[in-house]
Amino acid sequence: MTETLYSELPTKRSTAFDPPAELGLLRETAPISRMRFPDGHLGWLVTSYALAREVHADRRFSSRAELQHSPRRVAGEPVSRRPPAKPGMFISMDAPDHTRYRKLLTGQFTVRRMNELMPRIEQIVADHLAAMRAAGSPVDLVANFALPVPSLVICELLGVPYEERETFQQDTAKVLSLDSTFDEIMAAFERLEEFVLRLARQKHVTPGDDMLSGLIATGELTDEEVANMGLLLLIAGHETTANMLGIGTLVLLRHPEQLAALRADPSLADNAVEELMRYLSIVQFGTIRTALEDVEVGGELVRAGESVSISVAAANRDPDRFERPDEFDIRRPASGHIAFGHGVHQCLGQQLARIEMRVGFTALFREFPDLRLAVPVEEVRLRDDMAIYGVHELPVEFS
Repeated sequence: MTETLYSELPTKRSTAFDPPAELGLLRETAPISRMRFPDGHLGWLVTSYALAREVHADRRFSSRAELQHSPRRVAGEPVSRRPPAKPGMFISMDAPDHTRYRKLLTGQFTVRRMNELMPRIEQIVADHLAAMRAAGSPVDLVANFALPVPSLVICELLGVPYEERETFQQDTAKVLSLDSTFDEIMAAFERLEEFVLRLARQKHVTPGDDMLSGLIATGELTDEEVANMGLLLLIAGHETTANMLGIGTLVLLRHPEQLAALRADPSLADNAVEELMRYLSIVQFGTIRTALEDVEVGGELVRAGESVSISVAAANRDPDRFERPDEFDIRRPASGHIAFGHGVHQCLGQQLARIEMRVGFTALFREFPDLRLAVPVEEVRLRDDMAIYGVHELPVEFS
């Protein structure tokens, strides 16, 4: 049996953009290796692209909350089994429950519908860039562009009053902070649940033209189920894209030859988004699956009940899948990365995220051709203290 190599998942990045060096070394020597989880569970860590896709796609591995052991260490968390996912929290369920909830949402996230949203997304981006110019240089790109754009988009899509954004943004930050205690996380999550449940109940009485109202109109869901589904979308719909817009801008500014190529050929925008997703892999703790029966993976026997932590960051830097993986190259064929996951749990909102990033990056560098950092790069505060990586602020200046 493979030696236990880590007491928890390495998360300290080698540089601002590169995943922990230990993960790359492990991928080359033991792509599936033993890992002791923070709660004492002896499970596994997967770091190669091939094995990551294999585990994601294998129905013998479960996403059920009550079977999982988390690689994230949380101060004050009791060492006990987690309860089953609440109704509607479909990302922590297996079929048939996961299938039922996801099917109700799939029609809301079709490529066609996301493309129909593009004019509104373009308008939101244009409005925020105009406000940024009016505010004058220097300006924090995160507070003035990267965070508000996806926040407003997901609020309009779900039917969440945008004026209440500070409420859910603050509580979401508390849930995702690696410095939060277990009690702080639980309290913030409960406030988020109450916030969206109140909204769902209001829409049950006075529906609108939005996704929450659409879910209620199916007649197949309770208000609690609608609220929990909406909560997952609300958190994922603004946190991940916001951080990609922030740190993605930093990557492009730090690779001027790549940025020049993108400006010269806007048709590269789609591939640039894929490359940024692959290169950065901002979800710090990857994904977790637990074996429902004994399964052989990469020559190792994963026994029933053992959790597998899948490092998306390491898999997306696998040289067996991507040539020169540690180089940022917007011309590389970057499709096939697993930044949005893989298999039946692949991110539902990935097309929306792609459109927001494509529109956002293209418009930003078109409107501000001389955009540049306003502080030395060493002074940019990185989100290595958060479950979703990125930058806390990005001071930029322009003429």
